Amino acid sequence: QVQVIESGGGLVQTGDSLRLTCRVSGRTDSTYYMAWFRQAPGRDREFVAYIDWFNRRPYYGDSAKGRFAMSGDNAKNTVALQMNSLEPEDTAVYYCAARPRRIVLSGIRAPENYNYWGQGTQVTVSS
Repeated sequence: QVQVIESGGGLVQTGDSLRLTCRVSGRTDSTYYMAWFRQAPGRDREFVAYIDWFNRRPYYGDSAKGRFAMSGDNAKNTVALQMNSLEPEDTAVYYCAARPRRIVLSGIRAPENYNYWGQGTQVTVSS
């Protein structure tokens, strides 16, 4: 059984930083393409970042550009999301997602394209 586990959330103030981590376990012989999403109360799940091991670079949603940085180790199926300059608008449950095959860039923002999801980690940013 493939499991996705996120951690690193918490309560911070505006301008603070957090580092979220995620790992995929259960099938360590496979490489997964991984992404971060977030969902605030009453809102749809929002794409945050995706890492493409083949192109060796991350891709970001508009809300993450310039403030967040995704990194990872494809050999270990682990990723991290460094979040800087946090704002109250960043408050959400952050989810790590994974899929077993590379996807075209036009599809990385759609939650339905990911096979496995973590339970989420809460990030709360107070003013």
